Amino acid sequence: TGCQGELAEKEFEVYIEDSKGNVILNDKVKSQANGFFDLWLPRDRTYQIKIKHDGKAAESEISTFKNDPTCITTMQLT
Repeated sequence: TGCQGELAEKEFEVYIEDSKGNVILNDKVKSQANGFFDLWLPRDRTYQIKIKHDGKAAESEISTFKNDPTCITTMQLT
């Protein structure tokens, strides 16, 4: 089994900033055929992430500590 995202092979604007205000990513990212995209973020940090596509946006705080999820599926564009 596997997951299938709704927006396969689409381009998103992705902005990620760490808790110190350092910009980690400010670029366009294309989703894969399964509708998801991969990001690598340094461990043991907290981030603010903003994703935009087709006039809709999602914002969230994510982190990369030992017990944090490595697959985020809760962000919805509104």
